[in-house]
Amino acid sequence: MHYQTSKRAFDIGFAILLTLASLPFIPIIALLIVIEDPGSVFFRQLRTGQFKQPFYIIKFRTMYRNTTGSSITRCGDERVTRVGRILRKTKLDELPQLINVLKGDMSIVGPRPEVVSHLPYYDLEDSKIIFAHRPGITDLASLLYIHEERLLAESTDPNQTYYEVILPEKNRLRIRHLTQESLLFDLKIVIWTVLKIVLHHRIPMIECPPIKQTEKSSSTNEVIHEHSLVEKDVMY
Repeated sequence: MHYQTSKRAFDIGFAILLTLASLPFIPIIALLIVIEDPGSVFFRQLRTGQFKQPFYIIKFRTMYRNTTGSSITRCGDERVTRVGRILRKTKLDELPQLINVLKGDMSIVGPRPEVVSHLPYYDLEDSKIIFAHRPGITDLASLLYIHEERLLAESTDPNQTYYEVILPEKNRLRIRHLTQESLLFDLKIVIWTVLKIVLHHRIPMIECPPIKQTEKSSSTNEVIHEHSLVEKDVMY
């Protein structure tokens, strides 16, 4: 309970500070979006929140209006605008999610809110742990799969790669993170996220909390995230 109370206080305080800091840039981002493709500045999509309660996530729009197709986005996806590519690369498209944080739909650090259509691909035991927590803007799995779109672009079957390889491994990392309930590690994730966006690969490594004795990996697929080249005992 202490962890959840402290985490919520951190979420509110950090979201307010980041919102105030980003206010000068929001009109510029909005203007660039509508200049390239007139229409709504924001994108709203139904996602699955804590206890599997649906909510609408808010992002800056990065795709052309009235686009259709897969909910999985690959690198070079023609649906993404030029401005959208920059927003995605810098993660600035995520800024409006601070509204979701202040509303209580999301946390700063937590498993990314899942698209409703992806839920059937979740392991039942994994989903019990993951959806017991508020979804977040960033987490360990998001950082290690920050170039997920590139991995999917290199796959001959992006849907199969995502559902059978990437999603199970991301969920394993999510559970690894969530079962620790460490505000200090959450703070490290925030710092690592900022460094990752600014410095790309030139960032210091952070250590995961130690694995709990009861924790077991249910994934037997090959790990393909960008830190798979790091010594196994550093991250796992």
